[in-house]
Amino acid sequence: MTDVQIAGVSKSYGPNAPVLRGLDLSVPAGTLAALLGPSGCGKTTLLRIIAGFLHADAGTVTVGGRTLCGPGVHLPPEARRIGIVPQEGALFPHLSVARNVAFGLSGRDRAARRARTEEMLELVGLGGYGDRMPHELSGGQQQRIALARALAPQPELVLLDEPFNALDSGLRTGVRADVRAALRATGATALLVTHDQQEALSTADLVAVVRDGRVAQCGTPQEVYGRPVDPWTARFVGDAVLVPGTADSGTATTPLGRLPLAAAPAGRTEGAVLLRPEQLRLADTAAGPQGTVTDVAFYGHDAMVTVTVDGLEEPVGIRVAGPVSVRPGQRTGILVEGEATLHP
Repeated sequence: MTDVQIAGVSKSYGPNAPVLRGLDLSVPAGTLAALLGPSGCGKTTLLRIIAGFLHADAGTVTVGGRTLCGPGVHLPPEARRIGIVPQEGALFPHLSVARNVAFGLSGRDRAARRARTEEMLELVGLGGYGDRMPHELSGGQQQRIALARALAPQPELVLLDEPFNALDSGLRTGVRADVRAALRATGATALLVTHDQQEALSTADLVAVVRDGRVAQCGTPQEVYGRPVDPWTARFVGDAVLVPGTADSGTATTPLGRLPLAAAPAGRTEGAVLLRPEQLRLADTAAGPQGTVTDVAFYGHDAMVTVTVDGLEEPVGIRVAGPVSVRPGQRTGILVEGEATLHP
């Protein structure tokens, strides 16, 4: 297993087009890390630099203690021992499944190639599919074959460039779980590029939120979701309720009442108080702050109820489990559970 160290990586596509601005990232060995960010933030550019397809303007990339690029160093892609799973699988259409998986095993004898190919097919749950052609497979099966092909040469690092985008939502969840299980079974270190917050939070061990060519925050999914570093990150990694508040002595006074804070700032401080929609509860109008329901979006397993709260300019979202009894136009009370976070 190998760790990944990225230090001060910069890349511009012209004098007025900087993409990466001194990006730093550390990924421990055996970790599946997600690079999460909006389109144009530099995620794919970073992946291409790590793979060797692009030259960085500055900075270093080290994998397992071996410098892949840096001042005076730029190893070619074939010398980097990196496996790549691109979007939509990108299998060779004229080769069978087995020959696709064995493509990077040219240095081994025939028996060793066959054994490794069968091992990888079993790992991704497609044992016995070796004689099929790519067009005979579903999209999810093609993505799993692409992963098997990437893992077969035992790379030091696996790069996954938004590999689930072309799959429908029902299939995507299952394929993500299969890919994660296969990576963990081999102990591979991996970087997943995605702009899908749910995908990053549910799949990765480590989430690096990229904004304007830098890592805005890096931590476990629970840390990034529960303790975002700023309101932008809070909104990007999930639904957020942000209300004005004044903190004093470990609590914040807000239009939603007095709320305990996870980390109390020194002295009296004003700022934006962050809550997640699942922390809010609908209540009787006699309890707590009040508002008017303006919208109900039902998703089956839960619903998002939008409420215009008395004293607040922006409506708030309240995530409700199961059936919803309220309707637009109805008055409701609001209760808050758990701790809030203050961003001065």
